[in-house]
Amino acid sequence: MEKGSELTYRGHEEAQPTADGYTPKPPKPWLSVVRLIRYLLREQRLIFVLVGIAIATVFFALLPSSSHGSYRHDSDVPILDSISYFGRDSYRQSNKPYEQHRMLVHSIGKVPLGLKRKGLRIVVTGGAGFVGSHLVDRLIARGDSVIVVDNFFTGRKENVMHHFSNPRFELIRHDVVEPLLLEVDQIYHLACPASPVHYKFNPVKTIKTNVVGTLNMLGLAKRVGARFLLTSTSEVYGDPLQHPQVETYWGNVNPIGVRSCYDEGKRTAETLTMDYHRGAGVEVRIARIFNTYGPRMCIDDGRVVSNFVAQALRKEPLTVYGDGKQTRSFQYVSDLVEGLMRLMEGEHVGPFNLGNPGEFTMLELAQVVQETIDPNAKIEFRANTEDDPHKRKPDITKAKDQLGWEPKVSLRKGLPLMVSDFRQRIFGDHKEGSTTSTVSS
Repeated sequence: MEKGSELTYRGHEEAQPTADGYTPKPPKPWLSVVRLIRYLLREQRLIFVLVGIAIATVFFALLPSSSHGSYRHDSDVPILDSISYFGRDSYRQSNKPYEQHRMLVHSIGKVPLGLKRKGLRIVVTGGAGFVGSHLVDRLIARGDSVIVVDNFFTGRKENVMHHFSNPRFELIRHDVVEPLLLEVDQIYHLACPASPVHYKFNPVKTIKTNVVGTLNMLGLAKRVGARFLLTSTSEVYGDPLQHPQVETYWGNVNPIGVRSCYDEGKRTAETLTMDYHRGAGVEVRIARIFNTYGPRMCIDDGRVVSNFVAQALRKEPLTVYGDGKQTRSFQYVSDLVEGLMRLMEGEHVGPFNLGNPGEFTMLELAQVVQETIDPNAKIEFRANTEDDPHKRKPDITKAKDQLGWEPKVSLRKGLPLMVSDFRQRIFGDHKEGSTTSTVSS
């Protein structure tokens, strides 16, 4: 009975007096601790607990901290920090990832043997186009992961299809006028038709691409802390009153002309880029590109080099507009790509002129094409187009001094490579020379 009474009492929260007036003692608070110790000491349970703690400690000590996922606090989007997904050691916590990266590299010193440079995750808008595809080639060869964004208005899948089997390459069919959410380290913004034939085809779309598309890409750069490079154009100088053109020259542009959708669109894109830099702390770079030629150019894009080469190959007269005394400067595409990459990786915002200061009149260019393709090609003069600049020559002193860049490929070296590419695409003759963009200096 006593045993039963004791069991009955222990099942109640408060002590209840018995019939004879006896009140049991309340339970002592340390009894539960004593019971726990007795339990651990039985059957060597304590040893197993200590061993488990030791194993867990070793496991978490060896586990790399970058393998844990984290969340951005400003958007409920999960962002994995693993190197295999984003190609970096940890997620950026500020808009200055490159300074941190350089400080880390300097603090570590030389990379031990067997360890490779961590590739960046880079988006190239307009990456299936002429210049963009050559830039993609260089970035992939460097070990970066590249996302090409293109709506294929002037871009071609054939320009990048040799990367389709590469796991570090992605292709997205998308118009930059619509927002795009990606997680990247760098943004090369090349998206926009660059030849008069194409940008005059739909001028409203052209200026929307330059303004709204640039806004979207700058917004992306701000959101994810990426460095942003805008490919502007020498057209921002209009029909220049200063020769050669330096970056401080404000230009002589017709705001209501037939080329204004491109000229003024790029000028506005530069304004937006600098406003995001000053107002939102976005890391930006601006390149003003002068006439560029090389393999993968659109054959019938209305630009003078592609026009002359295609006409000479087809045995047609070379059409020179006006008196042929207008001047242009022509750089080979590999030189331009080198300049863009140096600008992106450098410390200077710009703008920088990227072009070849070697100046040719249209008649001189026609003669070089004759020498390269067909000495018997005829030259035909036509009325000049509206707002066509009379002179265009870059002053690249700033790029030489601050980027250590200058073009290496002369027109007579680069033109034969472009001719080989055009001949293959026009006639399907695959026995001709390679379409590579790399030539010796």
